[in-house]
Amino acid sequence: MRGQSLVGKVGVVVTAVRGGDRPGEIRVVVQGVPHHYLAYAAESLPAGAHVLVIHFRGARQVDVEPWPPMPGDHTTPG
Repeated sequence: MRGQSLVGKVGVVVTAVRGGDRPGEIRVVVQGVPHHYLAYAAESLPAGAHVLVIHFRGARQVDVEPWPPMPGDHTTPG
């Protein structure tokens, strides 16, 4: 998946994001295929939290922020 097309996508935290320069892991499903990225956020985010990709850092790394889940969202863990 092209990096810039990730911006604006909603994903789910797989491994807790610890905040600041301590990343976690997120999963973003695109066209039914899960993609995993190292994710950085200003604040810590627990596993299972929904996030919005706000910046692509390159090398499978992104910046995210919390995002409320939408009804019928198919990005839930599992």
